[in-house]
Amino acid sequence: MSNINREKIIKTSWEIHAQVESHYLSLKAKKGDEEWLEKQRVLLADMALHLLQTALKPGDIELNKLRNNLNSILVISDQFLPDADLRLAADKLY
Repeated sequence: MSNINREKIIKTSWEIHAQVESHYLSLKAKKGDEEWLEKQRVLLADMALHLLQTALKPGDIELNKLRNNLNSILVISDQFLPDADLRLAADKLY
């Protein structure tokens, strides 16, 4: 993939990220509330965008950022897939 294409995708991802983050901040749910899982879904989308940006950034992948992105995604996803032990996989990243 050319750097120009990478930069276009990353730029678009930041535009989407702004919308996702704005929506996340507008949700006032706290753990245990009915809207909590919706807020977590939005947070998962936010973390997925960060992973996209880390993966497509020109040059070598910054391993600390990749590790942090994956950890966040696994920890958030654990509540949606409780039988998958994703928290254990997340713990192995560090």
